[in-house]
Amino acid sequence: MRDLIFNFKIDKLKRTVFIEKEYAYEKSLVWDTFTKQELLDQWWAPKPWESKSKYMNFEKGGKRFYAMVSPEGDEHWSIQNYILINPQNNFKFYNAFADKDENAVLPGSEWELTFTENDGITKVGIHIYNESAERMEQQLEMGFQGGITMTLNNLESLLKSLSSK
Repeated sequence: MRDLIFNFKIDKLKRTVFIEKEYAYEKSLVWDTFTKQELLDQWWAPKPWESKSKYMNFEKGGKRFYAMVSPEGDEHWSIQNYILINPQNNFKFYNAFADKDENAVLPGSEWELTFTENDGITKVGIHIYNESAERMEQQLEMGFQGGITMTLNNLESLLKSLSSK
């Protein structure tokens, strides 16, 4: 088997992050891990942090409200508003940090995720557009690149356990 792709590119002038990650699993399984709350919460945080969704309504116009929870119990909330969903192919959401009462802290970012499969390898493309350079800098200073890399690697572990069932 060939090496799986993992690319991470930052374009500060365009306030954009591009990520490509391949998984040796069927697209439908990879799609489910991004779109079903019970699966998403199992991997959507860099260890030892955990993802805890208060709710997730994955449909156009729906929302996910969740916290990244530290081992000490500190909660850092975010809200995602789903803008576009093309099942099994792509979806877009607007993401913003929030307080525990769902009040968004703006500016935010727009995420578009695309899913393609070729010979049993699913490529996930993630395009993140930040509304402001300041927000992008804040994310990068908070360790976004290392955190999202660890998070996407967590997904690899979950996919392996799901496919062996």
